[in-house]
Amino acid sequence: MAEAVARVARRVNEVVENGGHHLDLSECALSSFPTGLYLAVNTVTDQIYSISLANNELKILAGKFFTTFKALQELNIEGNFLEKLPHEAGLLCNLKMINLARNKLDTFPDELTKIQCIENINLEGNQIKDLPIESLNHLSHLSSVNLKHNPINKDDLNLSNVKFELVL
Repeated sequence: MAEAVARVARRVNEVVENGGHHLDLSECALSSFPTGLYLAVNTVTDQIYSISLANNELKILAGKFFTTFKALQELNIEGNFLEKLPHEAGLLCNLKMINLARNKLDTFPDELTKIQCIENINLEGNQIKDLPIESLNHLSHLSSVNLKHNPINKDDLNLSNVKFELVL
């Protein structure tokens, strides 16, 4: 545990001191996004374009995370225990790529359909059964949605006019 805390502190300090654009908090045994980090990165949040929280133990990401890191273009939350996203996730107007693979999502996060510039959505290895094709077709920049290893009912999907690459 102490090693994981030290790893988080080191990585945050690097970003703050060097004005980095990528905050890598992957594999830090985080069960939530540490509240104290909002203050620690306060001066550089608008410069952070990419965050990785992959392979932690996150069960929830608070709305504050999404309203704090407004400049995010890439977000990797792969390999956690998320069951849903807060509605604030839909406010990430610069987000181009989100990786939510290997979480515990059982429905497609509708918040993602609100992000007009999103290009790539990875939801591989969740428990998603249905897909909002029509809403996704309205996202003009969307190029790829990965839903491999989900119990999607393909018989119920109308895939005839899908405007993006759909990996099932």
